[in-house]
Amino acid sequence: MDNKIAVIFTGGTISMKVDPRINAAIPALSSEEIMAMVSNIEKFTDIEIINYGKLPGPHMTPEKMMELSLLVRKTISRDDITGVVVTHGTDTLEETAYLLDLTVKSEKPIVVVGAMRNSSELGYDGPSNLSAAISTASSKNARNKGVLVVMNNEVNAASEAIKTNTLTVDTFKSPQFGPLGVVDNDEVIFYRDITTHDHINTKKIEPNVVLLKCTAGMNSDLINFSIDNGAKGLVIEAFGRGNVAPEMLNGIKRAIDNNIPVVIVSRCPKGRVLDSYGYPGGGKTLKDLGAIFGPNLPGPKAKIKLMLLLSTTSDVKEITEVFERGIYVKR
Repeated sequence: MDNKIAVIFTGGTISMKVDPRINAAIPALSSEEIMAMVSNIEKFTDIEIINYGKLPGPHMTPEKMMELSLLVRKTISRDDITGVVVTHGTDTLEETAYLLDLTVKSEKPIVVVGAMRNSSELGYDGPSNLSAAISTASSKNARNKGVLVVMNNEVNAASEAIKTNTLTVDTFKSPQFGPLGVVDNDEVIFYRDITTHDHINTKKIEPNVVLLKCTAGMNSDLINFSIDNGAKGLVIEAFGRGNVAPEMLNGIKRAIDNNIPVVIVSRCPKGRVLDSYGYPGGGKTLKDLGAIFGPNLPGPKAKIKLMLLLSTTSDVKEITEVFERGIYVKR
């Protein structure tokens, strides 16, 4: 068989079952126990199991994500490996998947997968999701697609997928444009593609980046607190098109004056930010101050991107160019 998929187990609900002593799910299943539930996969591909850990999603840190990225890079570079699947807790899956998408450069398929129900629940979705992920990673059609997120038989781009529901098995969606494709009868079928893929060549990550979300009446207190505590970058989930409360302007200006990049994204799940409004706190005033616009990225993904960029450069102009590439057209 000329197909060999490496499955890297990092933990998450897919590896959990209920502990009757506390009546709550905890990490328990081994990778071998999980793979034993994926029936008939040996007909499609050889499997190599790599054990990274049994981390619940909230236990994944940016440093561990980078460590995982280095492991994926090492694994995917092997001649005998045709694709990689990473199991992961769903709470931080979108961030790890996006970090892998930005840092791992390979034509071979890389798929991130998880589960919404643990193995003690009826309808445990771990084996079916893992089967679909392995089928995707085994397909030549999945090459050159960047990192993919496969759950509930839907295939989403890591750069677009977000967790949209705390409960349902179809939680991972791409609200802007929809899935890239589906897994049907163990075959991945793609309906669209992504035209550009960013790559940040780094083996480090800058952890001291702060994400703030705008709410009515917000001021500069949290921004100033972040600056005073050594933040190297700020991401602000602004209102709507990319606007903030006017009381936040002094803090944003202070950050920019101190060479701290401030990335503006929207707290809305759809649509891009743009300098459309000129009132105090409007996107135009932020742009004039030197804030960076992070197109249609959600806050957590923009934070991951800024953390990676800050590990390679402190040049705000260079960081701006990477974030805003292709946003502005002549008007």
